[in-house]
Parts: sequence; C-alpha cells; structure tokens
Amino acid sequence: MITLEHIRFRYEDMEMAFDAVFPKGSLTAIIGPSGGGKSTLLNLIAGFERPLSGRVMIGAEDVTALRPDQRPVSMIFQDNNVFAHLDLRANVALGLSPSLRLDMAQEALVDDALAEVGLLPLARRKPGEVSGGERQRVAVARALVRDRPVLLLDEPFAALGPAQRRAMLDLVMALQKRKGLTILMVTHQPEDADYAASHTAYLENGKIAALRPTPELFSAKDLPGLTAYLGDWRSPRLSANPPA
Repeated sequence: MITLEHIRFRYEDMEMAFDAVFPKGSLTAIIGPSGGGKSTLLNLIAGFERPLSGRVMIGAEDVTALRPDQRPVSMIFQDNNVFAHLDLRANVALGLSPSLRLDMAQEALVDDALAEVGLLPLARRKPGEVSGGERQRVAVARALVRDRPVLLLDEPFAALGPAQRRAMLDLVMALQKRKGLTILMVTHQPEDADYAASHTAYLENGKIAALRPTPELFSAKDLPGLTAYLGDWRSPRLSANPPA
C-alpha cells in the first residue's frame, strides 16, 4: 500500500497537494491534462522529488527522508531505459550491479527475468538491433531483478503502436498478479487505464480530483474536468455494459 499523507509540493507557480491511498497489489492508472502533476506524483513516491511537507508511506514504513535507491520502488520511464553500447543482458544486469560484476545467483536472476519477458533468445543483441517494444521489455526485466514491491511507470509505452502497447500492458498485468506488485502507471491513453487498471486517479491542477475503481471513475458524472479531458472517448466496457 502507498499512502500520501498531506503531501505539499511546489513546482514553479503551481502548488500541489496530494492525499491518497493506493491499495496494496493494485494497478492504478494516473490520468489527466499535461502539466497537472502526474509525473511529479511518481517522482515524490520514488524520491526524485522531496515534499515541502507531509509523508510518503510504503506499507508501514515512512520513506519520506529516504534516497531513491533506499526505497522499495522501481521506476520505468518513457526514454533512457537502455544503454546502446550494452547488450540486452547487460542492460538488465545493471539493475543488480552498476559494475556488472555478478555472482552465479545474480546471473541466474538475470536469465530468469529475460526469459519472463520473452527476451532470453535476444540477450546478446544490442538495443539498436531490436524493436521499441523489446527495448521496453528490457526495462521491465531490469525492474524484475530489482525485486521491489512497488513499480512506477511514467508513460513507458507512449511511443509504441497499439498492438505493442497492448502486449506490454498484458505483460505488466501478468507480472502484477503473479508477484503481487503495487503499480502506478501514468498514461495519456484512457483506453490503457480502462483495459489494465483496477483503479484510476484523475489529476488536475496539482491535485488528485478523484481516485476510484476504474469503471466507477469513467462513468462519473460529478467531475466536469474529467468529462472535458475525455471528450468523446467512452469506455468500451461501459458501452457494452452500461451502469444501472
């Protein structure tokens, strides 16, 4: 479980205030207009930003004062997930050792992670020799070897086409269920939230306007900002099964 208690933060001229509880073992999508605070929210949880006040709790632990490497968190970004001069296996191994000096147990962990994301046959290829979706699988495998209970995704699949994006969502969902991960995923694609997320948070103007089970959020009539943000988009699930 991730709890944000009275978090206050300032970015340029925007005052941000976050209070929320993200359930343990859930996959929560974070949606909202650009500049609303979505990436900042993840950075506060990961430790790349420090709040002016308030606490970040992961489980029962207050991690507010901890460095990013001390927190039980892995984070995957849209860009800069791989190093072009290293093969895929070495890119994954960086999650365990920046020096790439691994013992036998760690070598096995890397191979297991590559196998889990379907990349073991490509392990000796360089990032430039594989597809964009396969490069993102490297980032997922690196997060797997770190074995942290919280995974933060900051639009990591935005550059992928619809089929690759759906395949990556399927992979993340399968890993989340198998390992019991708590996942927060920033996305500009409401269909990704609708497809993958048990819960969805809508952010605007540096605040969480709503955090609800995904079907409930997308059927809400009390959030004019969300209605304007979604425009003509409608949940396929709700269209097929309209709420009573």
